[in-house]
Amino acid sequence: MASTKNADAYRQLIVAYRNGAPVTLKELGDIVDSVENNRLASRYNGQQVVTLTVQRQPGTNTVAVVDAIKNLLPAFRQQLPASIKLDVLYDRSESIRESVNDVQLSLLLAIALVVLVIFLFLRNVRATIIPTLALPTSIVFTFAVMYLLGFSLDNLSLMALTLSVGFVVDDAVVMLENIVRRMEDGEGAMEAALKGSREIGFTIISMTVSLVAVFIPVLFLSGILGRLFREFAITISVAILVSGFVSLSLTPMLCSRLLKAIGHRGHHGGGRNPTVREGANETDETSALPAERGKWWQKSERAYEWLVGGYRWTLQLVLEHRALTMLICGVLFLVTIALFYVIPKGFIPNDDTSRIVGYTEAAEGISFEEMSRHQQQIVDIIRANPNVVGVLSTVGQSDVSAATNTGNILILLKPLTQRKQDVEAVIADLRPKLGGVPGMRIDLQNPPLVQVGGQVTKSPYQLTLQGPDRNELYANATTLQKKIAALPQLLDVTSDIQIKNPQLNVDIDRDKASALGITAQQIEDTLNNAYGTRQISTIYATSNEYEVILEVKPEYQQDPSALGRLYIHSTAAASTSSQSTQVQSALVQSSPAVVNSYQPPAGQTLTSQATQGRLIPLSTVATLSRSVGPLLVNHLGQLPSATISFNLRPGVSLSAATDQVQSLAKQTLPATITTSFQGTAQIFQASLQNLTLLLLVAVLVIYLILGILYESFIHPFTILSGLPSAGLGALLTLLVFGRE
Repeated sequence: MASTKNADAYRQLIVAYRNGAPVTLKELGDIVDSVENNRLASRYNGQQVVTLTVQRQPGTNTVAVVDAIKNLLPAFRQQLPASIKLDVLYDRSESIRESVNDVQLSLLLAIALVVLVIFLFLRNVRATIIPTLALPTSIVFTFAVMYLLGFSLDNLSLMALTLSVGFVVDDAVVMLENIVRRMEDGEGAMEAALKGSREIGFTIISMTVSLVAVFIPVLFLSGILGRLFREFAITISVAILVSGFVSLSLTPMLCSRLLKAIGHRGHHGGGRNPTVREGANETDETSALPAERGKWWQKSERAYEWLVGGYRWTLQLVLEHRALTMLICGVLFLVTIALFYVIPKGFIPNDDTSRIVGYTEAAEGISFEEMSRHQQQIVDIIRANPNVVGVLSTVGQSDVSAATNTGNILILLKPLTQRKQDVEAVIADLRPKLGGVPGMRIDLQNPPLVQVGGQVTKSPYQLTLQGPDRNELYANATTLQKKIAALPQLLDVTSDIQIKNPQLNVDIDRDKASALGITAQQIEDTLNNAYGTRQISTIYATSNEYEVILEVKPEYQQDPSALGRLYIHSTAAASTSSQSTQVQSALVQSSPAVVNSYQPPAGQTLTSQATQGRLIPLSTVATLSRSVGPLLVNHLGQLPSATISFNLRPGVSLSAATDQVQSLAKQTLPATITTSFQGTAQIFQASLQNLTLLLLVAVLVIYLILGILYESFIHPFTILSGLPSAGLGALLTLLVFGRE
């Protein structure tokens, strides 16, 4: 067998002798060079393709891996024939680069806005430079810590840096304001910097430590949320700590060197300048403004004094009605808690990555050829959409498609800047058109940015049912699926239950088979040889291995009646034969029946008549009947399971959908069937349970740290009393803008 390197070599193999003449393998069937699995095909824009998916190793950088692969492609193209093209179908790094560029732009814009706001309030270039220098210093030190911890510049770390911009300059502005106040009272720059930093240093420390304390509970989050936000929490905490150090060291030094001495200017109200946020009387405003200042400075000063006056009025009003103020604070606290439970909640919002994933399903028992034809109709409709660049269509059982009657489609869209519709609008446009294809169902979804757990289903959110009785499980799952599909908030409700697959039952008459010298194992081997794509040998080439597959011709695979025409070698006359028997099968056609299954070559005689077995038709020893049965049986935790998947209509929150689905499940299912969400829905529910605990722990940690710093049990409550109002404002903002 060493010389059998292809199909031609197998055609000349001698398998038997008849009437003294050799019988070669090519006389018994077709021997062809083919593929390992001819019931799996992929096409891209109508052309047959072979797709190769490259997945990075954990801990590696996606962009770096993609760049390394692209550098290898020219060498690969040189080794391929001219008729074969090697192209990149989808590049995950493109969306990553775009999102990182967007966050970088947001970071630069945040820095510019912060500097502008500082200048508008300080109205002094030298004073503006001082807190501005705290930004690059803090960010550079943060980069150094990120490098030591092995962090990369991704969306989460850049978002942390963007949010930390305000925190970074906050400490520096507080320090600068205190030093300027002392200089306005007549102190020199060096003296004001030294005394002012000493005076405000404890406040800077308490602000920095309390801000960092907020992110301490995030570091202990488990699961996917902990993995996502741990890097975010560490990055922003490091930036805040560095900014606190810069505010206590670099900012006072710069104030002592860059700020010019400010002469003492006496004013009403204790000889203090009204710019120290104490306000001024209406009659004193004009006289308080120095004449040497420009008109813009004087107008802005009047605006600031108006704001300070408004603050003084509201503060005086609150102090005069303390009981009412406490009552309002309590009401705001209760409203905040109520809004926290009422507001729609979601997990990770979907983004437009210029991709759409579709899962197709046809009738159970459909042939591969018919499935391919139906899916091509789907592809033609999708390609007619002007927003679509290309469509990758895969038909057959694979890692993504669990059954032979399923397929999947990857739709690549034009860049967002080149199309008028976003990905959700494209899906809404395609859904009714694809629903008109007869004999085929397709479910489209915008793939999530982060795929967490679960199994591959036709819709992104999954509810799994488990029970010991499979029939009871399937019946109740079907009933529940119909009720969930009736909910107006959900769409694309489907399940993995496929129990109507046409099947052919072979019932062996064991008594008759035994009388004819046929065993059940022989029948099983014959069926396996004919339809089981049995591997009988392996061709070992220089760099590859090729399986040799045995099966009947394709025309007999598509004809159920051909099953009864399989012949089995009988061993009824084997009273004195050896224990090893030869099992043969053949398809009886219009040719005369074979009398003996074996004849010796010319010049040889039979040594025993026991070897003269007969060929018995399968229909003689077995009854063939048609029925339906499950195409596949899924299990979860060693129990039969059924998974119902669903998608959300636009504007529907995941929290509302899961609550309704759970309520229907409790009303419909018996006690013997348990339910659990899987994948994204499961992680979402776990995050809701951890969210309340996380908030409570964060408040407790801040209280403990403030209590240690101020050595008081009351002062931390005073500082934390602003949390309900802040939380109410955040929740109202989410409601106004329709965010989860």
